[in-house]
Amino acid sequence: MLHAANKSLLTAAMLIVALLMLAPLVITVTNSFMSENEIAVNYDAIGDDAAAGEYANLKWIPDLVTLEQFQLILLDKPQFLSMFWNSVMLTVPIVAGQTIVASMAAFAFAKLRFPGRDGLFFLYIITMLLPFQVTLVPNFIAMDALGLLNTYPAIILPGIFSAFGVFLLRQFMSHIPWAYVEAAKVDGAGYVTIFMRVMIPMTMPGIAAMQILVFVDNWNMVEQPLLFLQDALMQPLSVYLSRINEGDRGVAFAAASLYMTPIVFLYLHGENELIQGIQLSGIKG
Repeated sequence: MLHAANKSLLTAAMLIVALLMLAPLVITVTNSFMSENEIAVNYDAIGDDAAAGEYANLKWIPDLVTLEQFQLILLDKPQFLSMFWNSVMLTVPIVAGQTIVASMAAFAFAKLRFPGRDGLFFLYIITMLLPFQVTLVPNFIAMDALGLLNTYPAIILPGIFSAFGVFLLRQFMSHIPWAYVEAAKVDGAGYVTIFMRVMIPMTMPGIAAMQILVFVDNWNMVEQPLLFLQDALMQPLSVYLSRINEGDRGVAFAAASLYMTPIVFLYLHGENELIQGIQLSGIKG
């Protein structure tokens, strides 16, 4: 009985924590259906002109449901859709490229034996542990030398060769028994065949987890486009959201709701693969 009571208390506590974590997302979505006047009334306490001691009124359900905010950003402000597709054009190539590069590098680190393998992988770990801002300056210098500044490759290329995907898939592949590789060799398969026919199918949960995490990370990027893209028309949606000012609170709610839709869809669609991929990638081979 005591064990059941403790389990119930723990479940209730976790449910409360989950609701608290979801509250900002729910408020963002519901407030996106409010009129600009209602939003102004509820959030007048926010801003430089707010009176001392006032608090914002966080409403869960709008008094009057309206789509005027979505009409404003989707029809009246084409800049939103333009930057949305900018985000797609930056994020999708990074995810696709990193999947190819990381899977091949991870296979080499996990299943091939060559001199300096462990030392080289240690360097990968070091670059992954460095603060992201530290690598911006070397990347800027390299892209400038290649003449790629103010172009999408200036962001895509460093994203493709990120160490995170290599580390995640290497840990996953290390968990795959060596016997599979030996059996394929006995059947006359070379390393290319082993990689394509054995390792990739068995690593699909890890690849799916990596793709989701890489997509979310690059969908939310702000520093790279601000540094590498001087043309505002080329910048992604994440930069647009960071520039919404105080007078456009309704636009901010609607834009944020649309902005997080691809991420929520990915998490809901790939939840099992994400959990399985992260769990197995943490097991040492």
